[in-house]
Amino acid sequence: MSNAPLMPKATAVWLVENTSLTFDQIAEFCKLHPLEVKGIADGEVAAGIKGHDPITSGQLTREEIAKGEANAERRLSLAVAKVRLPEMKKQRGPRYTPLSRRQDRPNAILWLLRNHPELKDAQVMRLVGTTKTTLQAIRERTHWNSPNLSPLDPVTLGLCSQLDLDMEVGRANKDRPQTAEEPSATLLSAEITTGPQPNGILSHEDVFGSIAKPAAREEEDDLDVDSVFAKLKDLRVKE
Repeated sequence: MSNAPLMPKATAVWLVENTSLTFDQIAEFCKLHPLEVKGIADGEVAAGIKGHDPITSGQLTREEIAKGEANAERRLSLAVAKVRLPEMKKQRGPRYTPLSRRQDRPNAILWLLRNHPELKDAQVMRLVGTTKTTLQAIRERTHWNSPNLSPLDPVTLGLCSQLDLDMEVGRANKDRPQTAEEPSATLLSAEITTGPQPNGILSHEDVFGSIAKPAAREEEDDLDVDSVFAKLKDLRVKE
């Protein structure tokens, strides 16, 4: 509960026993129902619970209690903590795979190795939730069930989401260096495309660049038409 003191029932017990605050004030401060606070005062609720002093724990000040006792309409507020504890960062552990799906992990690993060889071992392990030993065994075909494995999509099996798979594949393709045999168009910067141009008009190649085209084969010898027809006539005469 937000803005509630620690051990609200124990705090309510202490406030009922040691202050003259109304049931509504105590109930609003401890996030309890007024009837529950009345039951604490009557001894019907929270029997055996030892009261917790909110002043000692720094959750309430004596001045705030005195103001509440003087004005029944006043709502008590928690004291500002003098020491702020750093938030605990939740460590992300290995992906949990249900028992019913664990037998499908080798098939999913085989599918990833065949269809996305660009993925690194750590990426495959994150997607499927496997170990490096199992991954290496399936890659080297030393897994105990290698003859019976069949590649199956991990998204269909429910081992990972399509969004996680696309993100890992995109990251792997981004890290992979582009070879010189794969020409690609280069998009020019905004300063060049939006700046002043000599002709005032930009063509498609000016903006997106041009892809290198293979050079045309040069003809080794020019064909002599007369000599070709002369050879054909000699063949006909011989026949």
